[in-house]
Amino acid sequence: MTRTVYVNGDYLPEGDAKVSIFDRGFLMADGVYEVTSVLDGKLIDFDGHVKRLWRSLAELEMTCPVSEAELLAMHRELVARNGIDQGMIYLQVTRGNPGDRSFVFPPADLPGTIVAFTQNIPNLADAPAAKTGFKVITIPDLRWSRVDIKTVQLLYPSMGKMAAKKAGVDDSWFTDEDGAVTEGTSNNAYIVKGNRIITRQLGNDILHGITRAAVLRFAEEAQFEVEERAFTAAEAQGADEAFSTAASIFVMPVVEVDGKPVGSGKPGPVAVRLREIYLDEMRKAAI
Repeated sequence: MTRTVYVNGDYLPEGDAKVSIFDRGFLMADGVYEVTSVLDGKLIDFDGHVKRLWRSLAELEMTCPVSEAELLAMHRELVARNGIDQGMIYLQVTRGNPGDRSFVFPPADLPGTIVAFTQNIPNLADAPAAKTGFKVITIPDLRWSRVDIKTVQLLYPSMGKMAAKKAGVDDSWFTDEDGAVTEGTSNNAYIVKGNRIITRQLGNDILHGITRAAVLRFAEEAQFEVEERAFTAAEAQGADEAFSTAASIFVMPVVEVDGKPVGSGKPGPVAVRLREIYLDEMRKAAI
């Protein structure tokens, strides 16, 4: 079935969707994006994603061409038109098409470009990988220093995914100049020691994950101790458990780091429990 996508206010067959070659998102990666999960035909943590979108836009001195209410209506319309029960909606906003290529920002009143499309993933909540866990390698974090802004500059994370694929594992975790883990290529990273969940503190060097915020809130409600600090790959290898979180994977156990098993080498009880809690609570709150 041909997908219906959204481009600047219009719903179109995906084959008819077009964006100018002069769009700054294409030429300069001058844009931001969000990915919202869909479960049971409803949107997961939509408010959180919109708030982060506004923050990303503000940090780049951009505005959104549509209101929050219009964004919600558009997301729901895409879910309905494409018959999505489980999957994701990708939303991208760029600084628009100034009609030529220039490093200088165009006038502030230039309309931005906004596009969105669905991805149908029938087994999103029951992903087989959640039962076996991810294996990861670590690579140097060579991204720009403002990864807290969710821009479309995804070349290095893509290279990190490919490095993992070439190594025969599932993902890469980035490490800073001190050898501490920052985050995964498209997710936040955690380790577990006893009843304590450890994850890097918020800053400019990691994405302020919407799933991260929800999982940590649920963890504290479930009487887990949360410690926000940096940890190394070696510390992860010696931990009881490890896991990653993102809108696309929810809570994903990590069972191996750089070829060494974490804990038993199988998904641990904390990660498994947090995934259950997250899915249950998010389904209750979905809109």
